[in-house]
Amino acid sequence: MRDARPLNCMRAIVRGDAPMPPPPSSASSRAPARVASGGAHASSASAAMARGQPVRRLCRARTVTTRANADGTDGDARDRAADEGSGDAKAPARRKRVLSGVQPTGSIHLGNYFGAIRNYVKLQDDYDAFYCVVDLHAITSGAHDPRELEASTRMSAGIYLAAGVDPSKANVFVQSHVPAHSELAWLLNCATPIGWLEKMIQFKEKARKAGEDVSVGLLDYPVLMAADILLYKADLVPVGEDQRQHLELTRDIAGRVNSLYGGKKWKKMKGKAPSGRSRGGDVLLVPEAFTPKEGGRVMSLTDGSSKMSKSNPAEGSRINVLDTPDEISKKIKRCKTDTFEGLEFGNPERPESQNLLTMYQLCTGLSQEEVIAECGTMRWGDFKPKLTEAVIEHLSPIQGRYKEIMDEPGYLEGVLRDGADKANEVANITVRDVRDALGFYQPR
Repeated sequence: MRDARPLNCMRAIVRGDAPMPPPPSSASSRAPARVASGGAHASSASAAMARGQPVRRLCRARTVTTRANADGTDGDARDRAADEGSGDAKAPARRKRVLSGVQPTGSIHLGNYFGAIRNYVKLQDDYDAFYCVVDLHAITSGAHDPRELEASTRMSAGIYLAAGVDPSKANVFVQSHVPAHSELAWLLNCATPIGWLEKMIQFKEKARKAGEDVSVGLLDYPVLMAADILLYKADLVPVGEDQRQHLELTRDIAGRVNSLYGGKKWKKMKGKAPSGRSRGGDVLLVPEAFTPKEGGRVMSLTDGSSKMSKSNPAEGSRINVLDTPDEISKKIKRCKTDTFEGLEFGNPERPESQNLLTMYQLCTGLSQEEVIAECGTMRWGDFKPKLTEAVIEHLSPIQGRYKEIMDEPGYLEGVLRDGADKANEVANITVRDVRDALGFYQPR
């Protein structure tokens, strides 16, 4: 286990008012899953899931990972047995699990930070947290720079830790270090109708621009995303509004696999699954999305109606977490504004005012009312220096901690190695059960 000493103090760095889900209770209910058979959708969540009964393991050790029964079998066995009326004692409910990740393409910007990473810090205290750098997704469009991918992967992981993600509370790892991601993606591919993927909005938009050069990866990456989520049986998945369609696809894919291979079909195979649970019921757990009401979509500096994005070729459209004070100042000074008097939230005709005030609110931790009281009568020329100061002040301790992490030999590598070990432990249990339900021969 790696030394996590520098990280607890960093929790104070991350401030803001984005509402979080309440700490999970052991018996909270889950929404029924949507299942697609052919083109229709119907409910397929098991009775156990609908009642909120535990279907997976508790956690152990340094961070939070898995629990085994005393005989070495997975804790699900007792849970499943209790559901089936075998008389076995029912195991205590496990902590709910959260899974999320950010692509290591380009630099992590304020949109990634406020929309995702800062929420990681808030969630790690109450959830069994798995946070990955999704490097397999970074090569989706093809023709990436291998050296840049390697450097960006390390940088992204370092920013996770610098922003306050604590490896003593959360598992931080690199996606490609867990081979089960690729394997489960293939198994899910074979159960996913291609029509579902062709309806994805992002694919249609990007395929229209790329024409015949569009990669298969662009079509298929939502299935890989589904595999990422389903491997860890995540109860909660923080996503931006632009990713909600992919989360719904994940729910559909899980429901389809459960309908095709779970339930009575799996139970007829009799005996125990490789994890130790009794065969039957749902093979995959259907996740829920979480989108923060504030900061979920930080918008572009050059167009307040478009989200801040790594793919935008204009560097001035985004503020990166590692930008220098001089770079931040220049970008804010040149950012798009409007000709209205004063500043305000909530006016659809003023997306730049909404965006820049929200950025100020998130960096200062003030409420909207406090921001308006302080800045509502200002002109842009007065507000921009104030926003610049707030952004620099908010990012400065993160940048300082990032330098410490990257300068400490072996620290980041050790954190990622430990995280991958825990992730492999959980992911391999899931993929073995999926193989079992699909009928693959697996020597015991």
